[in-house]
Amino acid sequence: MLGLKDVKWTAEDGRQILKGIDFELKEGTLTVITGPNGSGKTTLAKVISGVEEATEGSIMLDDTDLVGKDITERAKLGVAYAFQQPVRFKGISVRDLIELARGEAVEEFDICGIMNKVGLCTKDYIDREVNDSLSGGEIKRIELATVLARKDAHLLLFDEPEAGIDLWSFNGLVEAFEELKKKNDKILLVISHQERLLEIADNIIVIADGKVRLAGPGEEILPQLMNDEKSGECPIGKDMLANG
Repeated sequence: MLGLKDVKWTAEDGRQILKGIDFELKEGTLTVITGPNGSGKTTLAKVISGVEEATEGSIMLDDTDLVGKDITERAKLGVAYAFQQPVRFKGISVRDLIELARGEAVEEFDICGIMNKVGLCTKDYIDREVNDSLSGGEIKRIELATVLARKDAHLLLFDEPEAGIDLWSFNGLVEAFEELKKKNDKILLVISHQERLLEIADNIIVIADGKVRLAGPGEEILPQLMNDEKSGECPIGKDMLANG
C-alpha cells in the first residue's frame, strides 16, 4: 500500500506548492492524478520518487516511510519513476538501459516484447545510443520501456506517459497498464489528462492549488468531471480532458 499523510513541499523561493496531500492506494490498482497545469502534480510525483524531498508529512510504502530516503534508496524499495521530461545518456544503448532496469541480462525476445508495448521497433533501436540523435518522443518511449522492464517495481509512477507518443503506441501502453494491474502486486500511479486513462482508472485524484480537490473510484469521479466540463465548471479546466 502507498499512503500519503499531510505531504507538503515548499519551493526555494518560499512558495508552498503542495499544501497537505492525503491519500491511500492499494496493490492491483491504477490511479490517475489529474488537475490543471501548475496544480502540483509533477511536484508530487517528484516528491514520491525522491527527486524532491517532502517538507512535511509522511509517504508510506507498506511499512516503510520514504521521507528521508534518496531516489536510489527508494528505487531499491521498488519505486520506479518515468519522468515527464526524460534524461539522455551518452554512451549507453537502449539494450543497456533495459538490462540496467531489469537488473540482469535480458533476451532479445523479451526486449522486443517490452519495446513493442511502447511502439518502437526493436531492431531499429536496441543498439542505438540514448543521446541527442533521438527525438523527445523516442526518448520518452524508451524511458517508459525501462520502467515496464523492472521486475522488482512495486510502485510504478508515470508522469504524462502519453506525451510524445502516437495513438497506436498509446493504445499499446494502455494495454500494458491493464496487464500490470492484473498482477495484483503493483501500484500504478499515472499523472495524466488523457480521457482513455481516466476511463480505465480504478481511482481518480484531482489536484488543484496543491490540494486534493476530488478523489474516489473512477466510475464515480469521471462522470462528475465530464458533467462539470459540460456545464463549464470542471475542476480541472475545460481544456484538460483530452480525447484519445
